[in-house]
Amino acid sequence: MIGALWNGMSGIIAYDKGISVESNNAANISTVGHKRDSITFEDILYSYDYGKGVNTQSISKDFEQGNIRPTNSNIDVAIDGKGFFIVQDKSGQNFYTRAGNFIQAEDGFLKTQDNLNVMGLIPQQKRVISSNPIENIFTDEYSKNLTSITVSSNNVAYNINSRATNYASSAKNDDIVNSGNNYKTSGTKISDVEGLLYDYNEKLKLFQTNPNAPSSSSTNQISKVDYSKVINNLQNENDFISISIDNSVIRQNFDTNIETTLKKLSDKISSLQGFSSKVDPSTGIFIIENLTMGEEFKVYNAKINDNISQSEVNTTKLQEAKQGSGLAMVESSRDALKKALERADAKFLEITNVLSYSSNTGFTASGINARLDALTLVKDAKGDINISDDGFVFVDIEGNSFLVGRIGTANFKNEDGLKSEGNNLYSATKESGPATNADNTNKLVSKYLENANVNMGDTLSMLMIYQKAFEANSKSITTSDEFLQTAMNMIK
Repeated sequence: MIGALWNGMSGIIAYDKGISVESNNAANISTVGHKRDSITFEDILYSYDYGKGVNTQSISKDFEQGNIRPTNSNIDVAIDGKGFFIVQDKSGQNFYTRAGNFIQAEDGFLKTQDNLNVMGLIPQQKRVISSNPIENIFTDEYSKNLTSITVSSNNVAYNINSRATNYASSAKNDDIVNSGNNYKTSGTKISDVEGLLYDYNEKLKLFQTNPNAPSSSSTNQISKVDYSKVINNLQNENDFISISIDNSVIRQNFDTNIETTLKKLSDKISSLQGFSSKVDPSTGIFIIENLTMGEEFKVYNAKINDNISQSEVNTTKLQEAKQGSGLAMVESSRDALKKALERADAKFLEITNVLSYSSNTGFTASGINARLDALTLVKDAKGDINISDDGFVFVDIEGNSFLVGRIGTANFKNEDGLKSEGNNLYSATKESGPATNADNTNKLVSKYLENANVNMGDTLSMLMIYQKAFEANSKSITTSDEFLQTAMNMIK
Protein backbone atom coordinates (compact mmCIF):
# COMPACT_ATOMS: atom_id res chain seq x y z
CA MET A 1 0.00 0.00 0.00
CA ILE A 2 2.85 2.37 0.80
CA GLY A 3 4.36 1.51 -2.60
CA ALA A 4 1.11 2.38 -4.36
CA LEU A 5 1.07 5.71 -2.55
CA TRP A 6 4.57 6.63 -3.75
CA ASN A 7 3.83 5.37 -7.26
CA GLY A 8 0.85 7.71 -7.40
CA MET A 9 2.96 10.61 -6.13
CA SER A 10 5.59 9.99 -8.80
CA GLY A 11 2.85 10.02 -11.44
CA ILE A 12 1.42 13.30 -10.16
CA ILE A 13 4.86 14.92 -10.19
CA ALA A 14 5.66 13.59 -13.69
CA TYR A 15 2.36 14.49 -15.29
CA ASP A 16 2.34 17.89 -13.63
CA LYS A 17 5.55 18.52 -15.57
CA GLY A 18 3.89 17.15 -18.71
CA ILE A 19 0.98 19.54 -18.29
CA SER A 20 3.43 22.42 -17.71
CA VAL A 21 5.33 21.53 -20.90
CA GLU A 22 2.23 21.36 -23.08
CA SER A 23 0.67 24.46 -21.53
CA ASN A 24 3.89 26.31 -22.34
CA ASN A 25 3.64 25.08 -25.92
CA ALA A 26 0.04 26.28 -26.11
CA ALA A 27 0.93 29.64 -24.61
CA ASN A 28 3.65 30.21 -27.24
CA ILE A 29 1.71 29.13 -30.30
CA SER A 30 1.90 32.70 -31.64
CA THR A 31 5.47 33.40 -30.53
CA VAL A 32 7.74 34.07 -33.52
CA GLY A 33 10.27 31.28 -34.02
CA HIS A 34 9.27 29.39 -30.86
CA LYS A 35 10.30 25.73 -30.75
CA ARG A 36 8.00 23.36 -28.93
CA ASP A 37 9.15 21.37 -25.90
CA SER A 38 8.85 17.59 -25.80
CA ILE A 39 8.78 15.56 -22.60
CA THR A 40 9.53 11.85 -22.25
CA PHE A 41 9.08 9.54 -19.25
CA GLU A 42 10.75 6.44 -17.89
CA ASP A 43 9.70 3.86 -15.35
CA ILE A 44 11.58 3.58 -12.07
CA LEU A 45 13.55 0.52 -10.92
CA TYR A 46 11.45 -2.60 -10.47
CA SER A 47 11.41 -4.51 -7.21
CA TYR A 48 9.46 -7.66 -6.31
CA ASP A 49 8.09 -7.81 -9.88
CA TYR A 50 6.40 -4.41 -9.87
CA GLY A 51 7.64 -0.91 -10.67
CA LYS A 52 8.33 1.97 -8.36
CA GLY A 53 6.49 4.61 -10.42
CA VAL A 54 7.45 7.02 -13.18
CA ASN A 55 10.15 9.63 -13.63
CA THR A 56 10.77 12.42 -16.16
CA GLN A 57 13.39 11.15 -18.58
CA SER A 58 14.00 14.36 -20.57
CA ILE A 59 12.53 17.68 -21.63
CA SER A 60 13.97 18.79 -24.94
CA LYS A 61 13.40 21.26 -27.74
CA ASP A 62 12.04 20.13 -31.09
CA PHE A 63 13.89 22.24 -33.68
CA GLU A 64 11.70 21.21 -36.60
CA GLN A 65 11.06 24.26 -38.77
CA GLY A 66 7.77 26.08 -38.33
CA ASN A 67 5.71 27.45 -41.19
CA ILE A 68 6.80 30.81 -42.53
CA ARG A 69 4.21 33.49 -43.15
CA PRO A 70 4.33 36.80 -45.04
CA THR A 71 4.37 40.05 -43.10
CA ASN A 72 5.24 42.61 -45.82
CA SER A 73 7.61 44.31 -43.41
CA ASN A 74 10.97 45.09 -45.03
CA ILE A 75 12.79 44.41 -41.78
CA ASP A 76 11.31 40.95 -41.08
CA VAL A 77 13.26 37.88 -42.18
CA ALA A 78 12.82 34.13 -41.73
CA ILE A 79 15.29 31.27 -41.96
CA ASP A 80 14.25 28.57 -44.40
CA GLY A 81 16.40 25.62 -43.39
CA LYS A 82 18.88 24.93 -40.64
CA GLY A 83 20.55 27.52 -38.49
CA PHE A 84 20.02 30.46 -36.16
CA PHE A 85 20.46 34.21 -36.27
CA ILE A 86 23.41 35.34 -34.20
CA VAL A 87 22.65 38.09 -31.70
CA GLN A 88 24.81 39.70 -29.06
CA ASP A 89 24.13 41.46 -25.76
CA LYS A 90 25.93 44.52 -24.41
CA SER A 91 28.55 42.38 -22.67
CA GLY A 92 29.55 40.78 -25.98
CA GLN A 93 28.02 37.36 -25.33
CA ASN A 94 26.51 35.62 -28.33
CA PHE A 95 23.05 34.08 -28.33
CA TYR A 96 21.10 32.35 -31.07
CA THR A 97 17.49 32.72 -32.17
CA ARG A 98 15.05 31.84 -34.95
CA ALA A 99 12.99 35.00 -34.42
CA GLY A 100 13.61 37.46 -37.25
CA ASN A 101 11.24 40.26 -36.26
CA PHE A 102 14.03 42.83 -36.08
CA ILE A 103 13.98 46.56 -35.41
CA GLN A 104 16.23 49.52 -36.13
CA ALA A 105 17.26 50.98 -32.81
CA GLU A 106 17.88 54.65 -32.07
CA ASP A 107 21.62 54.11 -32.36
CA GLY A 108 21.07 52.85 -35.91
CA PHE A 109 21.94 49.21 -35.32
CA LEU A 110 19.78 46.30 -36.44
CA LYS A 111 18.48 44.65 -33.27
CA THR A 112 16.07 42.09 -31.88
CA GLN A 113 12.93 43.07 -30.03
CA ASP A 114 14.93 42.69 -26.80
CA ASN A 115 17.61 45.15 -27.94
CA LEU A 116 20.31 42.61 -28.83
CA ASN A 117 22.52 43.39 -31.80
CA VAL A 118 21.98 41.27 -34.90
CA MET A 119 25.39 40.04 -36.03
CA GLY A 120 26.75 39.63 -39.52
CA LEU A 121 29.30 40.84 -42.02
CA ILE A 122 29.82 44.50 -42.84
CA PRO A 123 31.56 45.89 -45.95
CA GLN A 124 35.30 45.49 -45.74
CA GLN A 125 36.06 48.28 -48.19
CA LYS A 126 34.65 51.65 -49.12
CA ARG A 127 35.93 52.85 -52.49
CA VAL A 128 35.38 56.51 -53.36
CA ILE A 129 35.78 58.10 -56.77
CA SER A 130 35.32 61.84 -56.44
CA SER A 131 35.86 64.94 -58.55
CA ASN A 132 36.92 66.62 -55.34
CA PRO A 133 39.36 64.42 -53.38
CA ILE A 134 38.25 65.84 -50.03
CA GLU A 135 34.57 65.02 -50.63
CA ASN A 136 33.67 61.41 -49.79
CA ILE A 137 30.08 61.66 -48.55
CA PHE A 138 26.86 62.51 -50.35
CA THR A 139 25.51 65.93 -49.41
CA ASP A 140 22.55 67.96 -50.66
CA GLU A 141 24.84 69.43 -53.31
CA TYR A 142 24.88 66.07 -55.06
CA SER A 143 21.29 66.33 -56.24
CA LYS A 144 21.47 64.18 -59.38
CA ASN A 145 21.11 60.47 -58.65
CA LEU A 146 23.04 58.62 -61.37
CA THR A 147 22.87 54.97 -60.38
CA SER A 148 22.38 52.51 -57.55
CA ILE A 149 23.11 48.84 -58.14
CA THR A 150 24.56 45.81 -56.37
CA VAL A 151 26.47 43.16 -58.28
CA SER A 152 27.73 39.92 -56.74
CA SER A 153 30.82 38.50 -58.42
CA ASN A 154 32.74 35.48 -57.12
CA ASN A 155 31.25 35.85 -53.61
CA VAL A 156 32.02 39.57 -53.53
CA ALA A 157 29.17 42.10 -53.49
CA TYR A 158 29.84 45.45 -55.14
CA ASN A 159 27.28 48.03 -54.03
CA ILE A 160 27.70 51.03 -56.35
CA ASN A 161 26.01 54.36 -55.73
CA SER A 162 26.83 57.49 -57.70
CA ARG A 163 25.52 61.02 -57.75
CA ALA A 164 26.46 64.31 -59.37
CA THR A 165 25.87 67.99 -58.85
CA ASN A 166 23.40 69.71 -61.17
CA TYR A 167 25.24 69.58 -64.49
CA ALA A 168 22.27 71.05 -66.35
CA SER A 169 22.71 74.34 -64.53
CA SER A 170 26.50 74.37 -64.30
CA ALA A 171 27.30 73.64 -67.96
CA LYS A 172 28.37 76.62 -70.07
CA ASN A 173 29.82 77.20 -73.52
CA ASP A 174 33.56 76.83 -74.01
CA ASP A 175 35.51 79.96 -74.77
CA ILE A 176 35.34 80.67 -78.49
CA VAL A 177 39.15 80.71 -78.62
CA ASN A 178 38.88 76.91 -78.29
CA SER A 179 37.01 76.63 -81.58
CA GLY A 180 38.32 73.64 -83.48
CA ASN A 181 39.83 72.11 -80.35
CA ASN A 182 37.12 69.88 -78.89
CA TYR A 183 34.87 72.94 -78.59
CA LYS A 184 31.51 72.30 -76.96
CA THR A 185 28.45 74.33 -76.09
CA SER A 186 26.58 73.94 -72.81
CA GLY A 187 23.83 71.98 -74.58
CA THR A 188 26.36 69.62 -76.11
CA LYS A 189 28.00 69.02 -72.73
CA ILE A 190 24.65 68.15 -71.19
CA SER A 191 23.90 65.84 -74.13
CA ASP A 192 27.26 64.12 -73.70
CA VAL A 193 26.57 63.53 -70.00
CA GLU A 194 23.16 62.03 -70.76
CA GLY A 195 24.60 59.71 -73.40
CA LEU A 196 27.49 58.57 -71.22
CA LEU A 197 25.18 58.11 -68.24
CA TYR A 198 23.04 55.79 -70.33
CA ASP A 199 26.15 53.84 -71.35
CA TYR A 200 27.32 53.65 -67.73
CA ASN A 201 24.04 52.13 -66.57
CA GLU A 202 23.99 49.72 -69.49
CA LYS A 203 27.51 48.55 -68.63
CA LEU A 204 26.43 48.05 -65.02
CA LYS A 205 23.50 45.91 -66.17
CA LEU A 206 25.84 43.91 -68.40
CA PHE A 207 28.18 43.36 -65.47
CA GLN A 208 25.24 42.28 -63.34
CA THR A 209 24.17 39.78 -66.01
CA ASN A 210 27.64 38.27 -66.26
CA PRO A 211 29.35 39.14 -62.96
CA ASN A 212 32.05 36.47 -63.17
CA ALA A 213 33.42 37.60 -66.52
CA PRO A 214 37.16 38.36 -66.51
CA SER A 215 37.89 42.00 -65.77
CA SER A 216 39.28 43.93 -68.75
CA SER A 217 39.19 47.63 -69.52
CA SER A 218 37.32 49.21 -72.40
CA THR A 219 38.80 51.53 -75.00
CA ASN A 220 37.15 54.06 -77.28
CA GLN A 221 37.61 54.50 -81.00
CA ILE A 222 39.84 57.33 -82.22
CA SER A 223 40.04 58.04 -85.95
CA LYS A 224 42.13 60.40 -88.05
CA VAL A 225 40.79 62.08 -91.17
CA ASP A 226 43.44 63.75 -93.34
CA TYR A 227 42.19 66.46 -95.75
CA SER A 228 45.70 67.84 -96.29
CA LYS A 229 45.79 67.01 -100.00
CA VAL A 230 42.54 68.80 -100.83
CA ILE A 231 42.02 71.67 -98.37
CA ASN A 232 43.35 74.20 -100.86
CA ASN A 233 40.23 73.55 -102.96
CA LEU A 234 38.30 75.58 -100.38
CA GLN A 235 38.36 78.91 -102.18
CA ASN A 236 34.97 80.66 -102.01
CA GLU A 237 31.40 80.49 -100.68
CA ASN A 238 30.47 77.88 -103.28
CA ASP A 239 32.90 75.37 -101.82
CA PHE A 240 32.23 73.08 -98.86
CA ILE A 241 33.82 70.39 -96.78
CA SER A 242 31.81 67.44 -95.44
CA ILE A 243 32.04 64.14 -93.64
CA SER A 244 29.61 61.39 -92.61
CA ILE A 245 29.80 59.80 -89.17
CA ASP A 246 27.44 56.87 -88.73
CA ASN A 247 24.06 58.26 -89.82
CA SER A 248 24.99 61.93 -89.52
CA VAL A 249 26.20 64.08 -92.42
CA ILE A 250 28.22 67.10 -91.25
CA ARG A 251 28.82 69.84 -93.80
CA GLN A 252 30.43 73.26 -93.60
CA ASN A 253 30.47 75.84 -96.39
CA PHE A 254 33.56 77.94 -96.93
CA ASP A 255 33.57 80.76 -94.36
CA THR A 256 36.09 83.62 -94.54
CA ASN A 257 39.15 81.39 -94.83
CA ILE A 258 40.27 77.77 -94.74
CA GLU A 259 41.23 77.87 -91.04
CA THR A 260 37.84 79.17 -89.92
CA THR A 261 36.03 76.69 -92.17
CA LEU A 262 37.95 73.72 -90.77
CA LYS A 263 37.39 74.84 -87.17
CA LYS A 264 33.64 75.22 -87.72
CA LEU A 265 33.43 71.72 -89.21
CA SER A 266 35.33 70.38 -86.19
CA ASP A 267 32.92 72.18 -83.84
CA LYS A 268 29.95 70.63 -85.63
CA ILE A 269 31.48 67.17 -85.17
CA SER A 270 32.00 67.91 -81.48
CA SER A 271 28.32 68.84 -81.22
CA LEU A 272 27.32 65.24 -81.97
CA GLN A 273 26.36 63.43 -78.78
CA GLY A 274 29.36 61.57 -77.41
CA PHE A 275 31.92 62.86 -79.91
CA SER A 276 34.80 65.30 -79.83
CA SER A 277 36.92 66.61 -82.66
CA LYS A 278 40.21 68.46 -82.88
CA VAL A 279 41.62 69.87 -86.11
CA ASP A 280 45.03 71.18 -87.09
CA PRO A 281 43.98 74.02 -89.41
CA SER A 282 47.44 74.20 -90.95
CA THR A 283 47.25 70.62 -92.25
CA GLY A 284 43.55 69.80 -92.36
CA ILE A 285 44.01 66.72 -90.16
CA PHE A 286 41.08 65.90 -87.85
CA ILE A 287 41.29 63.69 -84.76
CA ILE A 288 37.78 62.40 -84.03
CA GLU A 289 37.12 60.59 -80.78
CA ASN A 290 34.08 58.68 -79.54
CA LEU A 291 33.66 59.43 -75.85
CA THR A 292 31.62 56.25 -75.28
CA MET A 293 33.88 53.37 -74.31
CA GLY A 294 33.69 50.26 -76.47
CA GLU A 295 31.45 51.85 -79.11
CA GLU A 296 32.57 51.83 -82.74
CA PHE A 297 31.68 54.48 -85.29
CA LYS A 298 31.92 54.63 -89.07
CA VAL A 299 33.58 57.51 -90.92
CA TYR A 300 32.90 57.83 -94.65
CA ASN A 301 32.22 60.31 -97.52
CA ALA A 302 34.93 62.64 -96.27
CA LYS A 303 35.31 65.12 -99.10
CA ILE A 304 35.66 68.69 -100.29
CA ASN A 305 33.18 69.66 -102.97
CA ASP A 306 31.46 67.10 -105.11
CA ASN A 307 34.10 67.11 -107.81
CA ILE A 308 37.04 66.29 -105.55
CA SER A 309 37.80 62.57 -105.30
CA GLN A 310 37.16 61.03 -101.87
CA SER A 311 40.16 58.79 -102.40
CA GLU A 312 42.39 61.79 -101.77
CA VAL A 313 41.11 62.03 -98.17
CA ASN A 314 42.86 59.50 -95.95
CA THR A 315 40.84 57.97 -93.05
CA THR A 316 42.56 55.71 -90.52
CA LYS A 317 41.84 54.32 -87.06
CA LEU A 318 44.32 55.38 -84.43
CA GLN A 319 42.64 53.25 -81.77
CA GLU A 320 40.12 50.45 -82.01
CA ALA A 321 37.08 50.36 -79.75
CA LYS A 322 37.19 47.48 -77.28
CA GLN A 323 34.14 46.47 -75.26
CA GLY A 324 35.99 45.11 -72.26
CA SER A 325 34.28 43.03 -69.58
CA GLY A 326 33.63 42.73 -65.89
CA LEU A 327 34.35 45.40 -63.32
CA ALA A 328 37.08 47.08 -65.38
CA MET A 329 34.58 47.64 -68.21
CA VAL A 330 32.26 49.43 -65.77
CA GLU A 331 35.12 51.53 -64.42
CA SER A 332 36.10 52.61 -67.93
CA SER A 333 32.57 53.78 -68.62
CA ARG A 334 32.40 55.51 -65.23
CA ASP A 335 35.63 57.40 -65.87
CA ALA A 336 34.27 58.65 -69.20
CA LEU A 337 31.09 59.86 -67.47
CA LYS A 338 33.10 61.55 -64.72
CA LYS A 339 35.18 63.39 -67.30
CA ALA A 340 32.07 64.57 -69.15
CA LEU A 341 30.50 65.83 -65.92
CA GLU A 342 33.64 67.74 -65.03
CA ARG A 343 33.67 69.18 -68.54
CA ALA A 344 30.18 70.50 -67.68
CA ASP A 345 31.59 72.08 -64.49
CA ALA A 346 29.78 69.52 -62.36
CA LYS A 347 31.14 67.17 -59.72
CA PHE A 348 30.93 63.38 -59.70
CA LEU A 349 30.93 61.18 -56.60
CA GLU A 350 30.75 57.40 -56.56
CA ILE A 351 30.82 55.29 -53.41
CA THR A 352 31.27 51.53 -53.70
CA ASN A 353 30.83 49.32 -50.65
CA VAL A 354 32.65 46.02 -51.14
CA LEU A 355 31.53 43.05 -49.06
CA SER A 356 33.33 39.73 -49.44
CA TYR A 357 31.44 36.76 -48.06
CA SER A 358 33.42 33.85 -49.51
CA SER A 359 34.83 32.98 -46.07
CA ASN A 360 31.93 34.34 -44.07
CA THR A 361 32.33 33.68 -40.36
CA GLY A 362 29.15 35.48 -39.47
CA PHE A 363 29.02 34.13 -35.93
CA THR A 364 32.14 36.13 -35.06
CA ALA A 365 31.25 39.20 -37.09
CA SER A 366 30.02 42.68 -36.25
CA GLY A 367 26.79 44.44 -35.47
CA ILE A 368 25.09 45.97 -38.50
CA ASN A 369 24.80 49.75 -38.35
CA ALA A 370 22.17 51.31 -40.63
CA ARG A 371 22.92 54.97 -39.83
CA LEU A 372 24.13 56.39 -43.14
CA ASP A 373 25.71 59.43 -41.53
CA ALA A 374 27.65 57.27 -39.06
CA LEU A 375 28.85 55.19 -42.00
CA THR A 376 29.95 58.37 -43.84
CA LEU A 377 27.69 57.63 -46.78
CA VAL A 378 25.02 60.34 -46.67
CA LYS A 379 25.16 63.44 -44.51
CA ASP A 380 22.34 63.96 -41.98
CA ALA A 381 20.15 61.16 -43.36
CA LYS A 382 18.27 58.18 -42.01
CA GLY A 383 16.88 55.80 -44.59
CA ASP A 384 14.64 52.75 -44.57
CA ILE A 385 16.12 49.30 -43.94
CA ASN A 386 15.40 46.63 -46.52
CA ILE A 387 16.63 43.02 -46.20
CA SER A 388 17.02 40.95 -49.35
CA ASP A 389 16.40 37.22 -49.72
CA ASP A 390 20.13 36.52 -49.52
CA GLY A 391 20.45 38.33 -46.19
CA PHE A 392 21.98 41.55 -47.48
CA VAL A 393 20.90 44.58 -45.48
CA PHE A 394 20.29 47.76 -47.48
CA VAL A 395 19.33 51.26 -46.46
CA ASP A 396 17.20 53.03 -49.06
CA ILE A 397 17.07 56.80 -49.43
CA GLU A 398 16.24 59.11 -52.33
CA GLY A 399 16.75 56.50 -55.04
CA ASN A 400 19.94 55.04 -53.59
CA SER A 401 20.20 51.67 -51.91
CA PHE A 402 23.29 51.34 -49.71
CA LEU A 403 24.61 47.93 -48.69
CA VAL A 404 25.47 48.10 -44.98
CA GLY A 405 25.83 44.43 -44.06
CA ARG A 406 24.85 40.81 -44.49
CA ILE A 407 23.06 38.88 -41.73
CA GLY A 408 25.01 35.86 -40.55
CA THR A 409 23.61 32.50 -39.46
CA ALA A 410 25.13 29.75 -37.34
CA ASN A 411 24.47 26.06 -36.82
CA PHE A 412 25.46 23.40 -34.29
CA LYS A 413 26.34 19.73 -34.52
CA ASN A 414 23.89 18.99 -31.73
CA GLU A 415 21.01 21.45 -31.59
CA ASP A 416 19.47 19.53 -28.70
CA GLY A 417 22.46 20.51 -26.61
CA LEU A 418 21.61 24.22 -26.79
CA LYS A 419 20.52 25.85 -23.57
CA SER A 420 17.19 27.68 -23.61
CA GLU A 421 17.62 31.17 -22.18
CA GLY A 422 14.07 32.49 -22.65
CA ASN A 423 13.02 35.30 -24.98
CA ASN A 424 13.49 32.92 -27.94
CA LEU A 425 17.22 32.81 -27.19
CA TYR A 426 19.62 29.87 -26.94
CA SER A 427 23.23 29.68 -25.85
CA ALA A 428 25.94 27.25 -26.86
CA THR A 429 27.10 24.53 -24.47
CA LYS A 430 29.67 21.76 -24.52
CA GLU A 431 26.90 19.40 -25.58
CA SER A 432 25.86 21.58 -28.55
CA GLY A 433 29.40 22.14 -29.72
CA PRO A 434 30.72 25.44 -31.08
CA ALA A 435 28.80 27.53 -33.60
CA THR A 436 29.62 26.86 -37.24
CA ASN A 437 28.73 28.89 -40.31
CA ALA A 438 25.29 28.03 -41.69
CA ASP A 439 25.01 30.45 -44.62
CA ASN A 440 25.23 27.62 -47.15
CA THR A 441 22.67 25.41 -45.40
CA ASN A 442 19.71 27.76 -45.45
CA LYS A 443 18.00 30.58 -47.28
CA LEU A 444 16.87 33.82 -45.71
CA VAL A 445 13.41 34.93 -46.80
CA SER A 446 12.66 38.63 -46.46
CA LYS A 447 9.26 40.00 -45.43
CA TYR A 448 8.46 36.68 -43.75
CA LEU A 449 8.54 35.35 -40.19
CA GLU A 450 8.67 31.80 -38.89
CA ASN A 451 5.68 30.63 -36.86
CA ALA A 452 6.02 28.51 -33.76
CA ASN A 453 6.25 24.81 -34.67
CA VAL A 454 3.50 23.99 -32.16
CA ASN A 455 0.66 21.78 -33.38
CA MET A 456 -2.35 22.84 -31.34
CA GLY A 457 -4.19 19.59 -32.03
CA ASP A 458 -1.32 17.52 -30.68
CA THR A 459 -0.88 19.85 -27.71
CA LEU A 460 -4.57 19.66 -26.72
CA SER A 461 -4.53 15.89 -27.06
CA MET A 462 -1.49 15.57 -24.81
CA LEU A 463 -3.02 17.97 -22.28
CA MET A 464 -6.08 15.73 -22.03
CA ILE A 465 -3.91 12.60 -21.73
CA TYR A 466 -1.82 14.17 -18.96
CA GLN A 467 -4.97 15.42 -17.24
CA LYS A 468 -6.46 11.92 -17.16
CA ALA A 469 -3.12 10.46 -16.07
CA PHE A 470 -2.95 13.05 -13.29
CA GLU A 471 -6.48 12.13 -12.18
CA ALA A 472 -5.68 8.42 -12.30
CA ASN A 473 -2.59 8.86 -10.16
CA SER A 474 -4.58 11.00 -7.74
CA LYS A 475 -7.08 8.16 -7.55
CA SER A 476 -4.30 5.66 -6.79
CA ILE A 477 -3.19 7.86 -3.89
CA THR A 478 -6.68 8.16 -2.43
CA THR A 479 -7.25 4.42 -2.88
CA SER A 480 -3.94 3.65 -1.17
CA ASP A 481 -4.90 6.03 1.62
CA GLU A 482 -8.24 4.28 2.09
CA PHE A 483 -6.46 0.92 2.28
CA LEU A 484 -4.14 2.32 4.94
CA GLN A 485 -7.10 3.64 6.90
CA THR A 486 -8.81 0.25 6.76
CA ALA A 487 -5.63 -1.50 7.89
CA MET A 488 -5.19 0.91 10.79
CA ASN A 489 -8.78 0.36 11.90
CA MET A 490 -8.31 -3.42 11.78
CA ILE A 491 -5.29 -3.14 14.09
CA LYS A 492 -7.26 -1.03 16.53
